[in-house]
Amino acid sequence: MNIAVTPADASPDAPLDTQLDDLSRALGLVRRHGVDPTGRATVEYEAGRHMCHSGGVVQGGFISGWLDSAMAQAVIARNGMEMTPMSLELKVSFFAPARPGRVFAEAWVEKAGRSTCFTEARLLDANGVVLAKASSTIRLIPRAKVEADARAAR
Repeated sequence: MNIAVTPADASPDAPLDTQLDDLSRALGLVRRHGVDPTGRATVEYEAGRHMCHSGGVVQGGFISGWLDSAMAQAVIARNGMEMTPMSLELKVSFFAPARPGRVFAEAWVEKAGRSTCFTEARLLDANGVVLAKASSTIRLIPRAKVEADARAAR
C-alpha cells in the first residue's frame, strides 16, 4: 500500500480510501505524502485560526490529534487495512507554539509485534522547525471486530 499523495478535495466518486472523512476534515487534513509499507507516513495539515486559543497558538489537542493520526497512518501502511490501530497510550512533548498555516506530521513504526506497535512522530512547521514530538503504544485489532462492535453499540 503506497499512497504518494492524496488530495484533501478528492472527488466523492473517488475510491473510499481517498475520500476525506469528517475527522480528517476537522483536523484540517491537506494531503498524505509518502505513506510507505515500511511503516512511515507524512501527513500535511492546515492549522486554522479556529484551532487557536489565546495569542494565536494552536490548541494542544489538535497537535496531539495530528500526531496520533499520522502514527495510525504509519501503522496502517505497515499492517494493511485489515487491522485497526487503537491508541493505548499517547505522550506528546511540545517544543514551540504551532501557529496558523501548514504543518507536517512525520510518523514511523519504531517496533511492531503481532498485536502491539510502538510508534513515534514529530510535527514540523513549513520551515522544518520541530514543534512537537510524540510516542504511542498502539493495539492492533481486527477491523471486522471493530466494525461489528460499532454496529452492536448503535
